[in-house]
Amino acid sequence: MRLNRLISIPVVINCVLFLQMGCQEQAKVPAEPQVALTVPVQITGPQKAEPEKAEAKEQPVQMGPKIAFENVVYDFGEVGPQIKFTGEFKFTNTGDSLLEIDKVEGCCGVATRLDKMQYQPGESGTLMVEYSSGPQAGVMRRQLYVVSNDKTNPRAALTVKANIVPKVSYEPQGGLNLLLKGEDVNCPKITITSLDGKPFSIRAFTSTGNCITADYDPNMEATKFVLQPTVDTEKLQRNLNGLIKISLTHPQSSSITIPFNALPKFKITPPQIIAFDAEPGTPITRKIWVFNNYGGDFEIESASSQNNIIKVLSQDKIQNGYQFMLEIMPPPDEGKSGFSDVFNVSIKGGEKLSIICRGFYVRKK
Repeated sequence: MRLNRLISIPVVINCVLFLQMGCQEQAKVPAEPQVALTVPVQITGPQKAEPEKAEAKEQPVQMGPKIAFENVVYDFGEVGPQIKFTGEFKFTNTGDSLLEIDKVEGCCGVATRLDKMQYQPGESGTLMVEYSSGPQAGVMRRQLYVVSNDKTNPRAALTVKANIVPKVSYEPQGGLNLLLKGEDVNCPKITITSLDGKPFSIRAFTSTGNCITADYDPNMEATKFVLQPTVDTEKLQRNLNGLIKISLTHPQSSSITIPFNALPKFKITPPQIIAFDAEPGTPITRKIWVFNNYGGDFEIESASSQNNIIKVLSQDKIQNGYQFMLEIMPPPDEGKSGFSDVFNVSIKGGEKLSIICRGFYVRKK
C-alpha cells in the first residue's frame, strides 16, 4: 500500500508540470483580431439634402475722414533771435468722407492760419505757421495739435523747431551798471558787432523812462557801431532798473535788448517791516536804518506815517546814515486779520524813501 502511494506522487507532479507548460504555450499564441461587421443601413424614405450656405459678400469698409500730413516736423534750421519766420504743413484728406477741422492748438511764439476748415475726400490743404524767435540762444521746440473729426487721429501732433543763434553781439554783455555820483553819470560805451559779416543800420534807440539816449545816423550802414549813451540823472533816479532796445536792419537780428541798473544814492533797511501776533493797543518796537550807498553825508528832512500807526521814538546819526527806533501801535482789529502802514523818510534835497509795515493779529481760538 505504501509503495503505491510513493509511485502515485511523481505521477501527480508530472501531470501538474505538463499542465503548466501547456498554459504557457497558450499564452504565447497571439489573439486573433476581431473583424468588425458592417451592417448595411437601409433608407426607407427619400434623403433630404442639406441647404447650401449662402456665400458672404464683402462689404466695403467705411474709413471716414482721415488727415494725413506730408511731414509732422517743420525745422526752421538756424535762425537769428527776435525774427519772424514762416513755414507750412501740407496735408490731405485720405479718407472717404468730409474732414472737418475744429481748431489748431498752438503755443507761445507760434501763430497758425488755415484757409478753410472743411476738406472733401482727396482734397489737400496747407497749415501756415509763423514763428517769432525769442531773444535767448538755444534750440527751440514747440508743439501744435490739429483737432478734427478723424476718429483714428482726432488730435494730430505737429512739431516746430529752430536753433536760435545770435547774429549780432553787443558789449558790455552784462548790461550797463550805472552809478549816480555827482550831476553826471559815467555811462560805458555800447559796441554792436555783426557776427556773420552782414552790414546793418541802427533804426531806433529807446530806453525805459527815456532816461538813456544815444546819437546815431540811421542812414549809415556798417558791420560795427560804437555808441556813447547819455544819461538823464533825474529820470534815471525814477527808473533805476530798465532796458535799452536798439532796433537794427540786420536780416537775421531785428533788435538787441540791453539791461541797465543804477545803484541808488540811498537805501532803507530792512526793505519792509512785518509784525506777527500783534494785539490791538499793544505797542511793538522796531529798528530801521537809512544809508548813503556812496558814503556821502546827508540830512533827514522829515519822517512820517501814512496811517498814523507808526511813531518815531528816536532818530540817531550813525556812520553814512541814520538809525530810527519806531513804535508800531496795532489798531482795533474790527474783524480783520491784520493792518498795514507806510513809513516815509524825506532826504534833504528832494529824495524820498518808503518802507511798508504789515501786521497780523493773534489768531483767535
